[in-house]
Amino acid sequence: MTPEKSLGNKMKRIVVLGTSGSGKTTLARDISEKLEIPHIEMDRIYWRPNWCPPPEKEFRASVQEAVQGESWVLDGNYSRMRDIIWIRATTLIWLDYSFPLVLWRSISRTVKRIYSGEELYAGNRETFRQSFLSRDSIILWTLKTYFRRKREYPILFEDPKFQHLDKIRFQKPIEAGRFVKNLPT
Repeated sequence: MTPEKSLGNKMKRIVVLGTSGSGKTTLARDISEKLEIPHIEMDRIYWRPNWCPPPEKEFRASVQEAVQGESWVLDGNYSRMRDIIWIRATTLIWLDYSFPLVLWRSISRTVKRIYSGEELYAGNRETFRQSFLSRDSIILWTLKTYFRRKREYPILFEDPKFQHLDKIRFQKPIEAGRFVKNLPT
């Protein structure tokens, strides 16, 4: 579907998808500001202090509560929450950027966060050890998930239970930028 077709009243509950480092949060925040609707950041709901995840039941309840609003833009992949999020959503936006771009963004963002000591979620900060020398590395996560998502999303988009969704796929950041610029204010 083309972005222009999604600009009607149907674009009320938007999910921004993509591999870590693709720019999901940035795009979701930009859309949220332009449309003046709430931004839901899944990582903020998920992560607890010391990078600990919440109990599954608590996480599901928090996500369920977050998506009850009439309009919102949400960023995050969290496949085990699709049954809650995608069913309520009206629009999916997939940031399907090239692997070199996504990997570069993931690495440069991580280095910037390590250097600045930027606080992320629940007081957590990225460290060199965690980001580059750990099995929990965000860089490793990007490498593991990029090609899997590239295979999975087109199949999921054809699933009958998700046919109610408008689907938008951006393959270049300039397309996403143009989309935000053309959103109604």
